[in-house]
Amino acid sequence: MFFLPLYDDNPSRPAYVTWVLIAACVAVFLWQSGLDPQQARLVSLQYGMVPGLLFGNADLPEPYRVIDPWLSPLTSMFMHGGLLHLGGNMLFLWIFGNNVEEALGRLRYVLFYGLCGYAAALFQAALDTASLVPMVGASGAIAGVLGAYALLYPKANVRTLVIVIVFFRIVTIPAAAILIGWFLMQTISGLQTAPQAGGGGVAYFAHVGGFVAGAALIFVMRRRGVQLFNPPRTAAFEITPITLPSQRRGRRGVPDSGTDPWDKPWTRR
Repeated sequence: MFFLPLYDDNPSRPAYVTWVLIAACVAVFLWQSGLDPQQARLVSLQYGMVPGLLFGNADLPEPYRVIDPWLSPLTSMFMHGGLLHLGGNMLFLWIFGNNVEEALGRLRYVLFYGLCGYAAALFQAALDTASLVPMVGASGAIAGVLGAYALLYPKANVRTLVIVIVFFRIVTIPAAAILIGWFLMQTISGLQTAPQAGGGGVAYFAHVGGFVAGAALIFVMRRRGVQLFNPPRTAAFEITPITLPSQRRGRRGVPDSGTDPWDKPWTRR
């Protein structure tokens, strides 16, 4: 079974900050894509979050240290390890970021996003404070957006593509079911891979830390008058079949009678 959120039913004002964040991540990824593998590795160490450098428990030669280690959680938020990594993050930010931006206001949203990113980085780095494995990606900051959305609009419905083998349907699923389910999956996966500290290449505890930070910060950072636990605008669990356009169309000047007009009628029996 495969789930892919497509969009929610919450209208919002133009989300300029969210759009800029997406554009910045895409621009940095395009720049990264133009690097050769050796340069890409160097850039990841220079601008990714390296726990050992952050906590001062490890060191790297001078060419790898171009910024203060405490700036690396910020720069790492705009870097990604591949197209799927970027695409998944930007999809979730596109779906859920606009309403959180509106609930916070643009300036506070920028601060909120950064704080969630730092919380996520520290949560992950605490697993191995001497690690020299760089962490990159906006996942932790976006997890904070998801945590905030889960409290603001838990009953909002998200149009989700559900695929079961050859079964394709779009189902409206409450945001709480999707986001809390996602959070539990990250927590379980993180606990299963905790002995590896790196999570097998995925920073699960960065997602967990970012989500918790976002859920906590929305209580104190939301604009005055913005309520939590807002009601839904549409009914949940509506199922929409995905249909292909009909291929039977009458040709110009020839009625669509259900038979092939180009077939020779005198040979039909």
